[in-house]
Amino acid sequence: MNTPAVDPVRTLLQSWKEDPGGTYKGWFLWGERLKNFRSIRRGIAAVIEEIQADTFGSQYKGSSLETVVGSIAEQRQVFKGADHAFLWKPKLRIPDIYENRENQQAFARFLHTCSCCDTEAQVLAAIRALDERSIKGLGPAAANILYFLHPTLTPPFNTAIVKGYNALTGAKVKLGRWNEYLAMRLGIITLNEKYRDLLSNDLGAIAGFLFDVGTSRYIPPPQETSAAALAAWERDLEQVRAEAAQASKASRTEAEDRSHTEVQAWLRDLGLALGFDVWIAGNDRSRAWNGGRLGDGCIAELPQQLASSPAADTIRLIDVIWIEGGNGRVAAAFEVEHTTSIYSGIMRMLDLALGADGSASTNLYLVAPDSREADVRAQIRRPAFSRVADMRPRFLPYSELERNRDAMARFGSGLKAIEAVAKAINCEWHYVADE
Repeated sequence: MNTPAVDPVRTLLQSWKEDPGGTYKGWFLWGERLKNFRSIRRGIAAVIEEIQADTFGSQYKGSSLETVVGSIAEQRQVFKGADHAFLWKPKLRIPDIYENRENQQAFARFLHTCSCCDTEAQVLAAIRALDERSIKGLGPAAANILYFLHPTLTPPFNTAIVKGYNALTGAKVKLGRWNEYLAMRLGIITLNEKYRDLLSNDLGAIAGFLFDVGTSRYIPPPQETSAAALAAWERDLEQVRAEAAQASKASRTEAEDRSHTEVQAWLRDLGLALGFDVWIAGNDRSRAWNGGRLGDGCIAELPQQLASSPAADTIRLIDVIWIEGGNGRVAAAFEVEHTTSIYSGIMRMLDLALGADGSASTNLYLVAPDSREADVRAQIRRPAFSRVADMRPRFLPYSELERNRDAMARFGSGLKAIEAVAKAINCEWHYVADE
């Protein structure tokens, strides 16, 4: 009886999914990842609006585009360095969307079309229309923006993903051209369909896999399929797996997520002690904490005025909301920014303040390590967040919350205790000139 042939790519995928330090567990299954989608989409809408109104300006720094792309770049692993392609290079005058008004408008049309359409044909037509303009310095790195609009149609794009794709398939995709990206996209979709049982409709999963191959975390299967070559490759793969398991014991990623959950639990317990109904972000409720779940004791549904808001999907992802039990009004909302992009949390706050009844406008808190205070202040002061600044959000440092939470729970009343330790944020805007 013939033994079924071993599929080395399937073997590699299975090992990759088990790797605690790989992109599957480290990024694709990361709870914060999905939270970023709506926030980034809102940011893209702001870019489009500013270009159409001719208020976008002629520099990258301080622009709404910097805010969006910076948020993408701050995500784990796959998108590191995603902002480089959009940085203004004054000596080369690229990418040419800051000083050339027609190119700028073409870029806005591209983003608007892709934001509004829902079919593959429409997305591809928008890409080809942009490509026809041959805008200097604006290449398929823009696919990293498209991914957050159409994750099932457009995979992310960077050097490591291209290297991984070429190494795995034997292709010779090159950087910098849309036609190369589109060819690779077709190949990625074919691969994804073949191994769909191990992957996802979301092309971020397979892009993460290719990224890990392209950064040499994993050695691709040999093009030669002899038994000796495959056996040698499997020995190397086993060594990588063992090293990854050892490294995971001190995994920073796990520590970061645990700290984020811990701070959410502090806010949950404090809110309950002060007599509020507490909402925990929908995708965090089932996280294990202290022998139970993070959502234990919290409300399972948002009050009607929030649930019926146009921004309800975003509001459900806010880390912690305190709600007045009698009338369902928001008393305070908290975004915990442990290491993640501050941008996403700010945008969720804005959705709450503008989409609800306005009761949260002066009770918005960005909760972060003391060391991130300067970063929080710098983000709020950016012109792109002018509407958020009007809401007067406050900074709540970890140290103050940890030191005072027990006393607040025992002796506090309403929001007075939180207000006493939170810090006002100076919301004067500032621009930073391009180099």
